[in-house]
Amino acid sequence: MATPPAFSFQDASGNAISVPLVEETAKRKLTAQVDPRLNPTLNDAATIAQERAHARSKSLCWRYVKQALVASGAVDSYPKTGLAKQAGDELVQDFGFTKLPIKDPYAAPIGAVIVYTAKGAPGHVEIRTKDGFVSDFKTDKPSKRKLSGIYAKA
Repeated sequence: MATPPAFSFQDASGNAISVPLVEETAKRKLTAQVDPRLNPTLNDAATIAQERAHARSKSLCWRYVKQALVASGAVDSYPKTGLAKQAGDELVQDFGFTKLPIKDPYAAPIGAVIVYTAKGAPGHVEIRTKDGFVSDFKTDKPSKRKLSGIYAKA
């Protein structure tokens, strides 16, 4: 049996130390699941947003998320708020969404709307997809901004 790859180094005292490399978890992509309790139009919104997204940000995240939500039927009219950081409040008040008790964007179900705040900036909003996050662009990592909330509709 082959020994697993290891990282070897010397500590400050000159002692040789070796630790195993964590290869498998680093290679494994975290994929989201469809939550059957949620409105299936959210899954459609994720698909629509992914099809329309660009490779790089156009600084139009909330506009693209709004368009995907309307096109999928997840919301019945175009949301009015102008800033991404205001998206959660409007989705709850006007469109029947609820804030999920999730603090990790990777744990969000497919189609969940993830809202981030930013001091003195418009914030950011994205939709969770099976293998990443999408707004006006696609990425496999969530935003580094401060998480405001994760929202979905039953």
